[in-house]
Amino acid sequence: RLRSAPVTVRFVTNTTKESKRDLLERLTGLGFDIAEHEIFTSLTAARNLLEQQQVRPLLLVDDKALPDFAGIGTDNPNAVVVGLAPQHFHYEMMNKAFR
Repeated sequence: RLRSAPVTVRFVTNTTKESKRDLLERLTGLGFDIAEHEIFTSLTAARNLLEQQQVRPLLLVDDKALPDFAGIGTDNPNAVVVGLAPQHFHYEMMNKAFR
């Protein structure tokens, strides 16, 4: 019904553990008829903000989420993006993030 209605359809999630591409594959595998441009994640919002503010982030996100930040400069970071990534939450990385 939504597809035939005159509205834009979006699938919204706050997940930070997987890229939009991985999420798309999982959802289509479950039988959802969905296109990648219809998915909006918290990583999408973070990327949009990084681009708007023109900052270089230290990405404290799961390795599977990194593809969503392809092309974003991360040299000499002046911002931090935090996602669900327990493997990155250790003393050395937290020190780097605070600096």
